[in-house]
Order: sequence, then C-alpha cells, then structure tokens
Amino acid sequence: MASVSQNEWFTKPDSPEAGAGLRFGCTMCGNCCSGPPGYVLVDEAEIIALAARFNMTASDFTERYTHMMSEGRSLNEVKFGQLNDCVFLDRKTIPGKAVCGVYEDRPAQCRTWPFWPSLIKSRATWDSASKTCPGINKGTLVPVEEVRIRRDSFNI
Repeated sequence: MASVSQNEWFTKPDSPEAGAGLRFGCTMCGNCCSGPPGYVLVDEAEIIALAARFNMTASDFTERYTHMMSEGRSLNEVKFGQLNDCVFLDRKTIPGKAVCGVYEDRPAQCRTWPFWPSLIKSRATWDSASKTCPGINKGTLVPVEEVRIRRDSFNI
C-alpha cells in the first residue's frame, strides 16, 4: 500500500477540484478497453469469479479467455478494425457505446481505472490520459481517500 505523499498534486488547493479529489464519469467510449495490443491482468480469484459467471470451470475459462504474458495472465483480445478489444468489450448491445460484458466481475485493473499510479502520479500524466479518456475531469467527484484506495488497489 502506497503511503500518503506530500506530493499528491490532486490534494493541493490549485488542483482541478481544489484538493477535494478527481472527477471521473465513464462515457462508455471503450477507449480504456481497446487500442494497441496490451493486457488486462487477472488473478486466480478473478478467474474463478469470471468462470462462475459463465458457468465454466476456472480451467476452462483460463484456456478459452486468457493467455500468459511476461506481466502475468491476461484476458484475450479480439480484433476490431485496427484496434484490439478486450474479449469482453461489447459494442453491440447499446448502439454507439462500448460496454463491459462482465462489469460486475471485472478485474481490479478495470475497476481501478483511471486511478492507476502511472496516471495520477502528476497533473501532466492525468491530463495526458484525459486526451484518450473523455470521462477524466468530468462526472462524479471521487474524493481523495477513494482516489488513494483505488490507486493502491492495483499497481501498473
């Protein structure tokens, strides 16, 4: 667990929300679930939960929906034009939107977006992420303590 840092820019009075936290509201654009080849890491507990969702054994789920990478076990991707979508990204149910087909059981990497340490380490990295994620700096105010909890829950 990361310690509270005196350098947490989002706690400062001159931050976008005057130190109260950060705003984020998912627009269902799918940008966080698609793009160049990447990874969505899953641990054993997440595999078990996802397998149960599909009434599969963990072994069958692992074989069908995951692969090993140097970072760890990852969910598979499927091609969507020039993009690589998470295997569970659903672009059909709601026309014009991209929704998570396993939202209630999504991995920690997905649940903690966009409050990853790599994205909130500075105002510049947060603002850079907002160029591809239209929900950053919009929507619900996520209080500082919740930002810290999410940041410390998954480290990539």
